[in-house]
Amino acid sequence: MAPPGRALSAGLLFFPGLFLLARAALRARCGDTRADVLAARLVSSVQAVMASTAGYIISSSCHHVLDDQHWLARSYPEFAVPYFVYDVYAMFLCHRHRGRLKGHEEAPPPSLRAAAASYLRKDLLMVLHHAAMVLVCFPVAALWRQDKGDFFLGCLLMAELSTPFVCLGKVLILFRLQHTALYKVNAVALLVTFFLCRVLLFPYLYGAYGAHRGLALLEVPGALPPLYNAAAALLLAPQLYWFLLICRGSWRLFRPPRQPP
Repeated sequence: MAPPGRALSAGLLFFPGLFLLARAALRARCGDTRADVLAARLVSSVQAVMASTAGYIISSSCHHVLDDQHWLARSYPEFAVPYFVYDVYAMFLCHRHRGRLKGHEEAPPPSLRAAAASYLRKDLLMVLHHAAMVLVCFPVAALWRQDKGDFFLGCLLMAELSTPFVCLGKVLILFRLQHTALYKVNAVALLVTFFLCRVLLFPYLYGAYGAHRGLALLEVPGALPPLYNAAAALLLAPQLYWFLLICRGSWRLFRPPRQPP
């Protein structure tokens, strides 16, 4: 296990450093605007793969859902928390470039103030999600739970498994490949992984706790403190919203073409 603070320092160096290296490598081939967006998507995908892998290792190593421990359950949240701070900036960068990526390369980018206001209007939920990860979820994972429930933390980390498919879809749109078979296959993979790893995750966690306590699934909410149920509901609500958006996008992609009158 890394000493306290070392994992945090590593994350502070790793995520911005990877972004800068990827952007420098891509600029000669893709131009400044696309390089920034591609580098941001790459870092998001790398973090998602690392988080999902760490989550699988933790959850598969913890047979007792409350008491078993794994060193990654303490080190990885500390390593990953700088990513959510960095990613707020990376998402803003992608948003600011969005107009130029839609065929308006000759137009100057919007002012910083106008771009920030537009960014917050469009992506406020995601910004709030990242803020909650830093200000609420990280203190809970690092301090409040007192090394209990590593299994549940590992399962929550595996929710990131859908992120690479989100990023690949954005990249395919960037290169105007949204009408290809690859885009459709990626859309299906996104729909399935998001549903399994983010929507069904919460019933699964309740079921795992119920199995540990000898309770039926429907009995678990009543056996938990109200604060736990409220926290689960707050985490699940944006996942359901985003899942509905994914379903709507998939319907538009796969619906049969309208017949002319």
